[in-house]
Amino acid sequence: MTQKARRSLVPALRFPEFRDAGEWEEGKIYSLFKVDKKPEKASKFDSEKIITVKLHANGVVKNERAGTLTGGANYYKRRANEFIFSKIDLLNGAFGLVPDDLDGFCSSSDVPAFAFKEDSIPLFFLDWLKVNYQNLPIERTGTSSTLKRVAPSKFLELPIQLPSKVEQQKIADCLSSIDDLITLEARKIEALKAHKKGLMQQLFPAEGEKIPKLRFPEFRDAGEWEKKTIGSVCRIFSGGTPVTSRRSFYGGDIPFIRSAEIDKTRTELFLTQEGLDNSAAKLVVKGDLLLALYGANSGDVAMAKVDGAINQAILCLRSECSNAFIYHSLSHMQSEIVFSYVQGGQGNLSGDIVKSIELYFPSQNEQQKIADCLSSIDDLISLQARKLEALNAHKKGLMQQLFPVSNEVRR
Repeated sequence: MTQKARRSLVPALRFPEFRDAGEWEEGKIYSLFKVDKKPEKASKFDSEKIITVKLHANGVVKNERAGTLTGGANYYKRRANEFIFSKIDLLNGAFGLVPDDLDGFCSSSDVPAFAFKEDSIPLFFLDWLKVNYQNLPIERTGTSSTLKRVAPSKFLELPIQLPSKVEQQKIADCLSSIDDLITLEARKIEALKAHKKGLMQQLFPAEGEKIPKLRFPEFRDAGEWEKKTIGSVCRIFSGGTPVTSRRSFYGGDIPFIRSAEIDKTRTELFLTQEGLDNSAAKLVVKGDLLLALYGANSGDVAMAKVDGAINQAILCLRSECSNAFIYHSLSHMQSEIVFSYVQGGQGNLSGDIVKSIELYFPSQNEQQKIADCLSSIDDLISLQARKLEALNAHKKGLMQQLFPVSNEVRR
C-alpha cells in the first residue's frame, strides 16, 4: 500500500557545519515576501517603459519589443531584485529575479512581481524554485486550456522548506559561484565565435571581390578565386520520412537525423532497415555537409556527426574536393542566404535554390588550409561547449543534493 508522499526535511548533502543542525523547517512562500506591499501602478507617462519580458529558469530577459498602455490591461512598475513570474508559464520554468537594468519597467498583471523582505535571501529562493517548480502542488485554472493561469495567491500559499538563514546563504553562495563559472565559460564560447566570425570575414572574399583581405603567406600571389555554383561541385540529395504509423519502421539502429539535429552526435529517433528500404530516407555519412531546408532552423548548416538517414527537410551536399571548405563558406554566407531566400519571400530553401548558390573557390591546397584553420576554432568551441555542459550538469546534480526531495513511503 502506498501512503501519500511526504517531504524529507533533510537534504542528502549538507555543508559540514550544518550536518547536526536538524531538519529544515516548513513554512509558506508568502513568508519571504512583503505581501502587503502594493505595486505602483503605471501611468500614461510610463508608456515608453512598457516592455515584453521573456522569463525562464535562469532569470529575466528583455524582449526588444516595446508596447503602449492600453485600456484593457493593468500595468505596474517592477523593481530590481523582485521575484517575477508568468501566471501562464510558471510551471514551465518562466520565473526569475528582475535584473538591475530592468528596474522601473512596467508589465501587466499576468506577470506579477513580489518584493522580498529585508531578511530574505532571494537567490536561495530562486534556487529552491528551480529544483521544485515542475512538482509544485498547484494547478493552472481558467476557462481556456491554452490560457490557464497560476493564481498568485495560490502560489504564495505553497509550502517551502527552509534551513537557517546562515545555511540558506551558504547554499546561495555556493550555487552563485558555479553560476559565475558558467557565465565565464559561456563568454569564452561567445568570444571564440566572434573570433571565428571576424576571421571568416577576412579569409573569404567580400561581396564583389575575388580575393580575400587575408591570405596565408604561401598563397598571397596565387591570384583570384574562381566562382562556381554549389550544384557544379556537389552531389546533392534530400531524404524522406518512413510512415510513422508503421512500428516496424522505427526502433532500429540507424540514426534518423531531422533538421534540428544536423549538428548532433545522437538522434532522438532510429530507423530499422525495413523503414529505410520502404521510404525516401537517404543515408549520409559522418563528414557529409547537411543543410536545413525549412522549419525554425532553415538555413542552418553543419557537418554530419554520425552516419545515419536524413528526412525531406535536410539537403545533403557531398563534394569530392572539400566538404569542410564548402561548410565554412556556407556558414559565412548563412545570414545572406536566409535573408535572400527564407525571409525574402521564398519561405523555404529548396534543392534548386541551393544548387544555384555561387561560392568562390581558391586552389585545393588553399581550400584545405582555410578549412583546417577554421575547423581548429570549431574544435575549441566544441571543447568549451562540453565544459559548459559539464558545469551545468554539475550544478543540476548539486542542487538536487542540497535541497530536500520528496520520498514516497511504502508499506
